[in-house]
Amino acid sequence: MRILHTADWHIGHRLHDNERYDEHQLFLDWLLTVIETYEIDLLIVAGDIFDNGYPSHESQSQYYQFLRGLAQTNCRNTIIVGGNHDYPGTLNAPRDILELLNIKVIGKAFRELKYQIIPIHDSQKELQAVVCAVPYLRDKDIRQAIVGESYEQIEERIKEGIIKHYQQLAEEVTSFRSTNVPIIATGHLFALGGEPSAPSEMRECSEKPIHIGTLGNISAADFPTVFDYIALGHLHRPQRVNQQDHIRYSGSPLPLSFSEFTDKKTVLVLEFTDNKLTEVVPVEVPQWRRLVRFRGTFEKLEKDIKDFDDSGQLMRVWAEIKVELDYYEPNIVQKLQDLIKDRNIDILKHQAIYTHTHLSLDEQIGLEKALYELSPEEIFEKKCESESLDPEKYPEMLQAFRELLEDEDHS
Repeated sequence: MRILHTADWHIGHRLHDNERYDEHQLFLDWLLTVIETYEIDLLIVAGDIFDNGYPSHESQSQYYQFLRGLAQTNCRNTIIVGGNHDYPGTLNAPRDILELLNIKVIGKAFRELKYQIIPIHDSQKELQAVVCAVPYLRDKDIRQAIVGESYEQIEERIKEGIIKHYQQLAEEVTSFRSTNVPIIATGHLFALGGEPSAPSEMRECSEKPIHIGTLGNISAADFPTVFDYIALGHLHRPQRVNQQDHIRYSGSPLPLSFSEFTDKKTVLVLEFTDNKLTEVVPVEVPQWRRLVRFRGTFEKLEKDIKDFDDSGQLMRVWAEIKVELDYYEPNIVQKLQDLIKDRNIDILKHQAIYTHTHLSLDEQIGLEKALYELSPEEIFEKKCESESLDPEKYPEMLQAFRELLEDEDHS
């Protein structure tokens, strides 16, 4: 039996307001080829199919066209669970129709756990595997709020709720042990030991914290041992959790921020022999569009960009440039554009880093970028820099600032 584990497609994602429809289409077409080539029996998509809860018509069309193509392959079964970016109603709307194609969609957790337990059968109706399909677990799915509880109590009860959900599922599927078939679980969460993106880039790459602070972060040891493999989504870098071969993030198929520009993007092919996990094969996703970072003085940038090989690229290269300056230069944007003239490169993001210390916020921004073009987080970070605050405290302070923003958004 072969299973393909993928996650975090983020269909509809825009990088610095640049749409990525063509990249997603290339990935989805490629994925169908991989499914055929590796003779995949079961496809698991572990959340964040879309980049937002209300995807555009074009995004939904891409998704359904892929599922239509999937039905023409040798893959007999598909399980899709919702992520924190997915709106359960959007995913669940066509669920009954998709079941006719052996595509099971779990947009949100069920009160009756039996609906999240999915037996997988082969063409002869023989049981091949059992999947505990766990989507992103929202606060209301796993606990009831109590008036007056402290932050520490909320944190502990959310963690307990997530662990309890997996434990209850494990108890429900224990009887399948006698059938000697692999038992698999999914999840869309942050597991301790996983490597997320840099805190300052989480909003940009859609890998924002699922819960405030450390709420809901569980360890590899918290997963029941009954599961032979746990297919996770949410973190964009492919990785094992605490070096456990059977607990993995497949990662996102496309780099969703410049912090991921060196990552090798993969999908994972799981090989089960005699109902035991015997191999996990990372299949590298082709790099249709390169993301690159350049940083240094203007002279260094000039040399690095000149030496950069942008030939043989299917799509134009997207670049982030950070230029180090002693003092503000009014024409720096035009100078940077001149560096990429007649090159297969577009500058999506640029930033001037002033080596002269203790500049005011206005001096940092200067005329290079109007205040209204900056996000609240960018303004907050620049203010921290201008006050010469300890950089090691930035993640903690930025997280607190995000919590204030979220409170404002929901008020």
